[in-house]
Amino acid sequence: MLRKITLIVSVLALSALMLIACAAPTAPAPVVQTKVVEQTRVVEQTKVVEKVVEATKVVERVVTATPAPTAAPKSGGVLIAARAADMQGLDPHKQTAFASFRVLELIYDPLVTLDKDMKVVPHLAEAWKWSEDGKTLTMTLRKNVKFHNGDPMTSDDVKFSFERILDEKTGAAARANYALIEKIETPDANTVVFTLKTANGALPAAMTSLNSAILSKKAVSGGQDPAKTANGTGAFKIADWQPDKILKLDANKDYWIPGQPRLAGIEFRTIPDEASILAGLRAKTIDWALINDPRVGIRAGAGGSGLTVTRAPALAYHVLQLNASRPMFKDLKVRQAVSCAIDRQETLDVASLGEGEVTSPATPPFYRAALKDLLCYTKDVDKAKKLLADAGNPTVKFKIMAANAEPPTALAEAQNIQAQLKKIGIESEIESLELGVYVDRWLKGDFDATVALNGGNPDPDIMFFRYWHSTGNLNLVANYKDPEIDKLLEQGRVTADPAKRKEIYDNIQKKLADAVPWVWLYVGYEYRVMQPYVKGFVPLANGANTYLRETWLDK
Repeated sequence: MLRKITLIVSVLALSALMLIACAAPTAPAPVVQTKVVEQTRVVEQTKVVEKVVEATKVVERVVTATPAPTAAPKSGGVLIAARAADMQGLDPHKQTAFASFRVLELIYDPLVTLDKDMKVVPHLAEAWKWSEDGKTLTMTLRKNVKFHNGDPMTSDDVKFSFERILDEKTGAAARANYALIEKIETPDANTVVFTLKTANGALPAAMTSLNSAILSKKAVSGGQDPAKTANGTGAFKIADWQPDKILKLDANKDYWIPGQPRLAGIEFRTIPDEASILAGLRAKTIDWALINDPRVGIRAGAGGSGLTVTRAPALAYHVLQLNASRPMFKDLKVRQAVSCAIDRQETLDVASLGEGEVTSPATPPFYRAALKDLLCYTKDVDKAKKLLADAGNPTVKFKIMAANAEPPTALAEAQNIQAQLKKIGIESEIESLELGVYVDRWLKGDFDATVALNGGNPDPDIMFFRYWHSTGNLNLVANYKDPEIDKLLEQGRVTADPAKRKEIYDNIQKKLADAVPWVWLYVGYEYRVMQPYVKGFVPLANGANTYLRETWLDK
């Protein structure tokens, strides 16, 4: 055994000696130096990656921590403004033309107004509250508001203004909106209490209109005629008016909103051709312009123009009004044939280059009825011809009345409708009238049919009641009465729940589309075009220019 162990130890010792002998010649110094070089390269690559990350962080800090500087609003300067049509009168309670609204809303104030989101917000009234039964509206007036002649505005002026609107002899455009007012009380100089016959949640929305502006009781009772002298509480007052030429407004230095208006004045120039207005903008002889023609609005914003174009979806709607009291339109089937024969989208595309969308009778987005539920909102020539046949194939000839200035798309709309109706054998003639003549005949309902641009409102009661209720003060313009629509309008006026109101007004729209007193066409856009140095103007969906009081010139 001892011999075996000795032998194994000897073998192991001999093996170790052999390994040592073999290893010595294969481990030279250069091999060790190569490994050191490889480690150095790895370190250098890591450093390169770290530098890239640091560069990215620098870019992020530039974007988020250094916003572009904003110039502070400046006061002073006269804005040179242009529009195609002049106002048609000075009395704010009687005006119906958009051209009048767009200027007088700078001169007069209502109790409440609409903000940029079309919400009713305080104006001359700084607060209001309803009684629990919804029949009493108490409004608190701002203090230190003055008329342009220096007289303070009080609750007596508010009471006087609304009683003037309610007086049928005044011929006020908004009288129907206030038919539920039973009495108006003035417990003190800054409080007005409206007591209603029944609840009417739409009343504050009605009060946002220029047609509800507050007049001076002292001035008007003393003989001042609002149709001849403008004496409002607004941001601007009239300095000079040469009808259809030029209107100069001066800033009201006693305006009740501190710091407003920012402009020292506005000079409105009446330029009937909107293409000429655009040329003036390009030549920089005009600072700001109200543009109605979408073709001009599109060209104004074309690449490289340098002009600022605002484009707000409008509540106002384009419509073909049929006079159902005229012999050719007394038969319901004839009116329905007209509706079925007209492709509304084609009229929109031809007259307004597709700038807008086909609309139901109500234009506020929430209250619009689904077009698929309304009669003949898809053109159906075969149905139109069958309706005429069912009516005995009468000879239908009529005149389409159109204003030559408001809207500028009126003539193109009339021509397109004329061409479409001719395909079912209906003949029409177009009457193009000066705006003042057109408005006068429109208010009297003196037309067979007319293309019109009618004002919209966020509340459907304000849009519908005055036209479609048999007691509405513009029912003569609508020339149509329906006892069922009367009842629905009365229900809608006193219903507070939005979902229930929506159902009521959907029903009204369906009845109107079936009866076709009018053919509702489309809604377009409100365009304002200005030089880039004109700042602070906010476009509104109802077309109001009230934010000119916040506009300023950055030059």
